[in-house]
Amino acid sequence: MRGLGISRKNSALIVGAGLLMSSLVHANELAPIPSYQQGLEQFQAERAKSAQKPNLTDADKKLMADSAKALAAAMQDPGLKAGARAPDFTLVNAHGEPVTLSEMLQRGPVILTFYRGAWCPYCNLQLKMLRESLPHFQRHGGQLVAVTPQRPDKSLAQVEKDHYSFEILSDLDSAVMQAYGLYFEVPADLSEVYKNKLGVDLAEYNGEGRQVLPIPGTFVIDTRGIVRGAFADTDYRKRMEPAEIVRVLETMPSMKLQ
Repeated sequence: MRGLGISRKNSALIVGAGLLMSSLVHANELAPIPSYQQGLEQFQAERAKSAQKPNLTDADKKLMADSAKALAAAMQDPGLKAGARAPDFTLVNAHGEPVTLSEMLQRGPVILTFYRGAWCPYCNLQLKMLRESLPHFQRHGGQLVAVTPQRPDKSLAQVEKDHYSFEILSDLDSAVMQAYGLYFEVPADLSEVYKNKLGVDLAEYNGEGRQVLPIPGTFVIDTRGIVRGAFADTDYRKRMEPAEIVRVLETMPSMKLQ
């Protein structure tokens, strides 16, 4: 090393600096963005193998299928579209504190997702995927907010159980679901199947007389309150991929975090 004018001590310092830089690069690397579709396929495969299956009759299955077809026919193109202005709102979070969309948008873009409730396994799968994707969203300044018709105490139990660090807001009068074009009322006979066969009492979650749900939908909203990306489908198994959310956030370069 002397022939190059570098002492053994300096050589060690250079190697150490290189290792430090390498460790910093790795520290800044993020885990891959999870795939909702892959998680869904795994969940469905495990569910098919499970010995515990709901005791649904052929009539129950037909009712559920017919209800799904009727909803798809009634709401053929649900939800706001890209380019629309996102309606502002104030809702309470899991701790009963008010949260206002426009105030959040002052701090950065918002990923706003609507889900059915803590009882829905597909919603839980999506929320966990979004939780794992938070570092990718935050790299672009994105904030995650979830809206559900369920009561705040149900959301609080969910936050504590699954360690959610993002806001979960309760749409207790259904006004926000309506404003975003996702609201529908669950037919009484289908509610009975949910309650008696699936063990899901919507009134217990949402409050007395509130047999209501949102079509699951996700909206990526820029700081001006404009929807830049949107996904909603009457098939509750379909959700917006976290990678697509990141792609939309990447179109807002002014909000990228350095």
